[in-house]
Amino acid sequence: MPTEEAIPKKGLRSALIIAGPTASGKSAMAMDVAEHFSGTVINADSMQVYRELRIITARPSIEDEQRVPHRLFGVLSGREMCSAGRWCAMAVAEIEACFAAGRLPVLVGGTGMYLKSLVEGLSPIPDIEPRFREQATALHAELGAQMFWGEVEKLDPVSAARLPVGDTQRLLRVWEVTTATGRPLSEWQDLPRIAPLPDVNFAHIAVVPPRDVLYGGIDARFSRMVEEGTLDEVRALMDLDLDPALPLMKALGVPELMAFLKGEMSKEQAISQAQKVSRNYAKRQLTWVRSQLPDAYILPAQYSKSFQQKIFSFVHDFLLTGRA
Repeated sequence: MPTEEAIPKKGLRSALIIAGPTASGKSAMAMDVAEHFSGTVINADSMQVYRELRIITARPSIEDEQRVPHRLFGVLSGREMCSAGRWCAMAVAEIEACFAAGRLPVLVGGTGMYLKSLVEGLSPIPDIEPRFREQATALHAELGAQMFWGEVEKLDPVSAARLPVGDTQRLLRVWEVTTATGRPLSEWQDLPRIAPLPDVNFAHIAVVPPRDVLYGGIDARFSRMVEEGTLDEVRALMDLDLDPALPLMKALGVPELMAFLKGEMSKEQAISQAQKVSRNYAKRQLTWVRSQLPDAYILPAQYSKSFQQKIFSFVHDFLLTGRA
């Protein structure tokens, strides 16, 4: 049980962020910390916000969600878009609810853009009317990916130079913001960010296992997901006939398992390719964590309960002092 002085008191504005690559054990750590320090686990993973895919996105199980309070898991339909701005607004509301209840906000996830938006803030881009996204989507469908990229380049050459032709969602965003505001998105992004919680003390824990351990864990977990029924999840997702450009349709492993279900590749090929894509994604996550969180408390291993006391000691000291 947590000691009295370690539990965040009402009015104490400190929050913990646990970041790391997929399959690093960060979700298990978040639950252990939340259970010990009267905390609430808040999702910071861009795919786990959607309700349709629990297994393949590695969302906490129903039993885990009953063990400690969980927020922002499975709260949106796959038909929706969840941008960094939308997630940040939801996360701020959940963090404020934690403070009001005297609970420790424990944010966990590997979506760097989400975490950065929460701590550093977002560029002051005004809200864009939905009709501009609809126009952008229609134009993309009409012109095709390459020609649409060319239209984006005319509007905002700086942003276009940063984005490949296949990055549909970000290219749509450039087009809609630039068209709606008359100002290139790249210029908006150069403006000072506005932090949504400037008076909150954030401490970061980065879970960074050795690559061979991480990659082995990724491969084993995906095989286990297939055994546990994620093919049925993906089949049900296909039945919804969603727009292929929606974020959920590009979740790790989804395109590959869809290809198998359509008869376009063997089951073994689909699993192998999904594992490879997941390893590549984890590599990018590791790079982000190391470059963007240089002051984080580093756990250079896959999390297990053998590391509990070290982690609890760090969190205890942070809550007492307000300093990481």
